[in-house]
Amino acid sequence: MKETRRLDRVVIRFAGDSGDGMQLTGDRFTSETASFGNDLSTLPNFPAEIRAPAGTLPGVSSFQLHFADHDILTPGDAPNVLVAMNPAALRANIADLPRGAQIIVNTDEFTKRAMQKVGYAVSPLEDGSLDGYGLHPVPLTTLTVEALKDFDLSRKEAERSKNMFALGLLSWMYHRPTEGTEKFLRAKFAKKPEIAEANLAAFRAGWNFGETTENFAVSYEVAPATTAFPPGSYRNISGNLALSYGLIAASRQADLPLFLGSYPITPASDILHELSRHKNFGVRTFQAEDEIAGIGAALGAAFGGSLGVTTTSGPGVALKSETIGLAVSLELPLLVIDIQRGGPSTGLPTKTEQADLLQAMFGRNGEAPVPVIAPRTPADCFDAAVEAARIALTYRTPVMLLSDGYLANGSEPWRIPELDELPDLTVRFAQGPNHTLEDGTEVFWPYKRDPQTLARPWAIPGTPGLEHRIGGIEKQDGSGNISYDPANHDFMVRTRQAKIDGVVVPDIEVDDPDGARTLVLGWGSTYGPITAAVRRLRAAGEPIAQAHLRHLNPFPRNLGDVLARYRRVVVPEMNLGQRSLLLRARHLVDVLPFTQVNGMPFKAEQLAGVLEEALHGH
Repeated sequence: MKETRRLDRVVIRFAGDSGDGMQLTGDRFTSETASFGNDLSTLPNFPAEIRAPAGTLPGVSSFQLHFADHDILTPGDAPNVLVAMNPAALRANIADLPRGAQIIVNTDEFTKRAMQKVGYAVSPLEDGSLDGYGLHPVPLTTLTVEALKDFDLSRKEAERSKNMFALGLLSWMYHRPTEGTEKFLRAKFAKKPEIAEANLAAFRAGWNFGETTENFAVSYEVAPATTAFPPGSYRNISGNLALSYGLIAASRQADLPLFLGSYPITPASDILHELSRHKNFGVRTFQAEDEIAGIGAALGAAFGGSLGVTTTSGPGVALKSETIGLAVSLELPLLVIDIQRGGPSTGLPTKTEQADLLQAMFGRNGEAPVPVIAPRTPADCFDAAVEAARIALTYRTPVMLLSDGYLANGSEPWRIPELDELPDLTVRFAQGPNHTLEDGTEVFWPYKRDPQTLARPWAIPGTPGLEHRIGGIEKQDGSGNISYDPANHDFMVRTRQAKIDGVVVPDIEVDDPDGARTLVLGWGSTYGPITAAVRRLRAAGEPIAQAHLRHLNPFPRNLGDVLARYRRVVVPEMNLGQRSLLLRARHLVDVLPFTQVNGMPFKAEQLAGVLEEALHGH
């Protein structure tokens, strides 16, 4: 009987060539882990090239999964287990492994040519360089081909199933359920039952190999995270999927059709793919010929009474900026969703960054203020989408939502909310005339404002009696007629700014159980690493306070008072200090920025070190 060891958490990284199916393997392992009840967090990492040369370092694709029997917040700083399908995968990832980590390598791929391609003069499996690790050499390709010898497949076709063999082996090692994967494979290859059965055979062969080989003497058990989750129905969800569901929920709560005008761009395309599947919820998706057409159609849909949405990344926001300014001028609700990636220009399409903040705030001509909000975890993308819709519909304004590649592609468990937990976003359209002229004539004025919100009425075009003029040229207050009057322009600019400044957002909450003198203030996807770092410091007896900004414009009303309470404020962000710049400008607080722009999320250990220095600095 083999030994089973109990662990509280594990970080596994699958790595291979971009054609080896590492993302699919990671997704399946994640789904089974979610169904088992562990808390989890994932980090997919893939090349930007459509198909980088096979066996090269730029072509390495990886998927990291952190799962635990308790509440976790990050995909993990360093893997406990690396599955390397070829020499390039080993070379690209070995620096991230702590000593003692386990490495499972596909020895079949360690040919002289493959090793030379990535700079190995001699085999790392034989030169002693991996002596500090638990090395498991496994001829994955040979074993897979052997397992599928009874199938009518060419060797090349059989070799494609080696990722399922690896998945079976890891599923055995960590006591993962298998039913979901078997069901998935049958559904995925329903039209090719021979391929489905081959993949299933490879998957089962991997499981059986773990059970019978002497190479793996120990299996590991990570219990469900029963205390991490409040009661409810849960599912594993990525940020882009949660965002898609949030948009649909918002349109249903507002009783408005949802219109998405979008042009495919990494890492935002998944939202277009997902929303196009939900026509039954009144969703219309339009894949436009370019970014400008996408937002133009979305703004046109907003004019026509839909919840208009456009999705993109930083380069697309640059192209959409004129139409965002038009939406500010028209004062129509529009959601502009920016899934940020590395820049400038086309930059790093598949890597993450938070460097579009100043673009979201100021990337338009003239005074064109726009509310900006940012989700903090993949599951939180759902709530952030609903909140963005609330602001857009209540205040008749475009709203920018800043997610990023890490949140978009990462995943975690999400509690499916009850319907009565969602806000009522019902909109009242203009019904008839709202102004009486001096001669007693009743007319409709498109810029007559709600005194509470300063929002203008939203009139469905074609409604009798509500004919009105809108456009990008400055309008006269109230009537909406074209106006070049200097005093009127000054008034309209200040009114549009006052409307955004008056957006009601919740106060920022501070987590400070020990009366700390140092505050770490994050925004967006830095939440997980910051919270994990703060937990480490508190466990070591260090007092530190934490707060996280969701509303980036306008700031919460109490933010100035919160900042004034602390001697030091540290602001980690994945740019060169854009949020720090705004905090200094608005609140005259000399915050300490901590920045990185390497295309990857922060590591908790790295942040803990920086925060410890801040705690003991003078």
